[in-house]
Amino acid sequence: MTDFQREREALGAWLHRLRRDAGLNGKELAERLGWAPSKVSRIEHGRQTPTPADLDAWSRACGQPHAAAELTARLQALDSHYVTWRRSLRAGHAPRQRVGMELDRATTVLRVFEPGMIPGLLQTAEYARSLFTALVALQGTPDDVPQAVEARMERQRVLYQAGHEFHFVLTEAALRSRLCPPEAHRGQLDRLLAVASLPGVRLGVIPDAAPLPLAPLHSFWMFDDRLVQVETWTAEVNVTEASEIALYRRVFDRYVSVARYGSAARAIVAAVLAQCLTAEQDDEGIDASVPPQSGRDSQ
Repeated sequence: MTDFQREREALGAWLHRLRRDAGLNGKELAERLGWAPSKVSRIEHGRQTPTPADLDAWSRACGQPHAAAELTARLQALDSHYVTWRRSLRAGHAPRQRVGMELDRATTVLRVFEPGMIPGLLQTAEYARSLFTALVALQGTPDDVPQAVEARMERQRVLYQAGHEFHFVLTEAALRSRLCPPEAHRGQLDRLLAVASLPGVRLGVIPDAAPLPLAPLHSFWMFDDRLVQVETWTAEVNVTEASEIALYRRVFDRYVSVARYGSAARAIVAAVLAQCLTAEQDDEGIDASVPPQSGRDSQ
C-alpha cells in the first residue's frame, strides 16, 4: 500500500468515526449532504479523495464544524503525496521548475532512472522546448514555454555546484526517442556526451541488447533516501515511506547492474548520434560518407 492510499484510508476512518459519533448511518448522512450514499461509502473506505468543501459539509452535517480545520490539514498532507498536474501546473510549467530547483539544491545525491527520454537536468534548450510545447498542448496548461525552458536551464546550474552527486541511468531507447527535430536531437546527444564528463555526474546507459532485471515500468527520481518522485500522465506521486524508498533503491541498483559506464556509455551515445546523422543524410539523399561541413559544434 502506498503512502497516499494509507493516508486516504486514515482520513476515511476519521470521517467514519465523526459520522458514527453523530449517530448517523451512511444513508442518513448522504441525505443531509444531498449526496449519493455511494459517495459517503467511497470516502470512508478510502476509495475517493474528498475536497475541502466535502470535509466542511461533512463536519457541519455531523454537528462538529470545528473538526473541518483538522480534516483539511489531513487532506493537505494527503495532497502532498499525490499532486495532479492540473493543480501543480495551473500557473504554468516555469513555477514548477523553480520548485524542482529548490529540491535539487537541497539534495546531496540524486539518482534518476529514465527509460524513455533525456532527464530534464541533462536537456538542451531545444529538446526541452519540444517537450514543454507538447505538454502544454496535451494538458491545456498556460503557455509559458519560453519561461519554462529558461527555468529548466537555470535549474541545471546545480550540476556544476560542489556538494552534489548525480547518478543517471538511461536506456538506449531513451537516447533514440525522437521527441524533437533531428537537429535538436543531435545537439541533445552531443550535450549528453559533454555532461557525462562532469566530476559530479555519473551516467549509465543500458544497451538495447542487455537483459533487463525488471520491466521498466516508469521513470523515477530519488532525492537522497528521503523522497522518490514518480510522474504519471495525470499527477506527480511523492513517495516518503522508508520501506517504499528502499524498494526503489533496490530497483535502481538492479538497473545499475546492467548499465554501461565511462567510455562504454559514451560509445553507446556516440553510436546513436552517428546513426541519427546517417539516417538523416539518407532521408535527404546525402552521401553519408561525406561529413557535414559545419559539424556538430555548430549546434
